[in-house]
Amino acid sequence: MSVSKDGAEQLAIKAIVWLAGNDDLLPVFMGSTGVDEAAFREGVAAPEFQASVLDFIMMDDAWVIAFCDNEGIPYDRLMQARAALPGGAQVHWT
Repeated sequence: MSVSKDGAEQLAIKAIVWLAGNDDLLPVFMGSTGVDEAAFREGVAAPEFQASVLDFIMMDDAWVIAFCDNEGIPYDRLMQARAALPGGAQVHWT
């Protein structure tokens, strides 16, 4: 099953809201990306920023599980949403 671009953006916004409310993980994201509070707020509507949040969450299975369980969505939905956002297309090296 693939996710539409609109569906991917909606899921990414949920991920951003979840991340913003996670007092332990938000500082890790901000520290690793260099994003400050203002840039975080401004990035919410940008598909590239949304994609970066999904990329970040997908770096750790525990984060994927925590987010997906919180939202009641299948674990593979994050990867599907990420594929629908900028830079998410699979690279074919042959």
